[in-house]
Amino acid sequence: MTTNARAAVLHEVDGPFVFEDVTLDDIRPSEILVKIVATGLCHTDLAVQHGHIPAALPIVLGHEGAGIVESVGDGVTGLSVGDRVAVSFASCGHCRNCVTGKAAYCLNFMALNIAGVRADGTTTLTDADGSVVRGSFFGQSSFATHAIVDARNAVKLPDDAPVELVGPLGCGVQTGAGTVLNSLEVPAGASVVVAGTGAVGLSAIMGAVVAGATTIIAVDILPERLEFAKRLGATHTIDSRTENTAEIVQQITGGIGADFAVDTTAVPAVIEQLVGATAFGAKIAVVGVPKPGVEIPLGLVSGSGKTLVGAIEGDAVPQTFIPEMLALHAAGKFPFDQLITQYAFDQIDQAIADTQSGKAVKAVLVMP
Repeated sequence: MTTNARAAVLHEVDGPFVFEDVTLDDIRPSEILVKIVATGLCHTDLAVQHGHIPAALPIVLGHEGAGIVESVGDGVTGLSVGDRVAVSFASCGHCRNCVTGKAAYCLNFMALNIAGVRADGTTTLTDADGSVVRGSFFGQSSFATHAIVDARNAVKLPDDAPVELVGPLGCGVQTGAGTVLNSLEVPAGASVVVAGTGAVGLSAIMGAVVAGATTIIAVDILPERLEFAKRLGATHTIDSRTENTAEIVQQITGGIGADFAVDTTAVPAVIEQLVGATAFGAKIAVVGVPKPGVEIPLGLVSGSGKTLVGAIEGDAVPQTFIPEMLALHAAGKFPFDQLITQYAFDQIDQAIADTQSGKAVKAVLVMP
């Protein structure tokens, strides 16, 4: 049975999100229909809007959804109507990376998450005239009141989970914390420098606290964000407008350099500073979404004795990592809710403006 929904549709690069009525296809045996309660606004959505990530248009974006299961395909097990779920990235489940627990590096990742279609090439959405609208963005397209989701990328939540807040655990928060805990495997007692204190960077700082890192250095150009980073556990802050990151980190670490670094900015000059700020043999995770054509010098890697890692989704297995983050939150050790500012769905333009100005760290759109 088809479902009618209200969605924010992107028709052109640098264009606005337009609220329209859309129709969702019948769900397949492996799929579920989710009534979206709330969805995070992520930099990746804005990267598509501005053409930094190419995508077929028109499209419904949104990939940090959470909601209530309204219908379940015949082949789905482990999920029932009425369950609360968070929705994370899509993966195929059968490529060599998926079967070895590396779903974030699914060999079909781009096709399943960016192309706007199911794995078989079919679409899930049509507009009021019956024309195709691309959906299935990150396996969900949650800038809508309802979404078709493959059961594989839905995570059942505890009954007491704050469903209106948990959407960002499926991408931005997962990416930041997971990069520290999974991709870099930061051990207790280590030193970590995090460049960029948006939602991903602040989540990395919270992850470093969980890991037991004893020196956690936050770098940004916004003083209020640096103060926020301190409240979340950063031991030191650097205002890169007026301070040299590499020099200050070297001073903090006694001339050794930081053991690990995370870049969330995708700015070459910032990454170069992180290379200078880290110890010989250090690991640096690069997780920011760059603008087209951005490059870094080969010399930052060749002969540096350092490893640059292009981490995706924090190397997370959402079905286990999201419950782990919720358990840490319940224990008072992972206050991700402090990152969130809620907006009504029809306030998406204001949410975008506040995100770009820095007023909001992580905007979450709440459905009517």
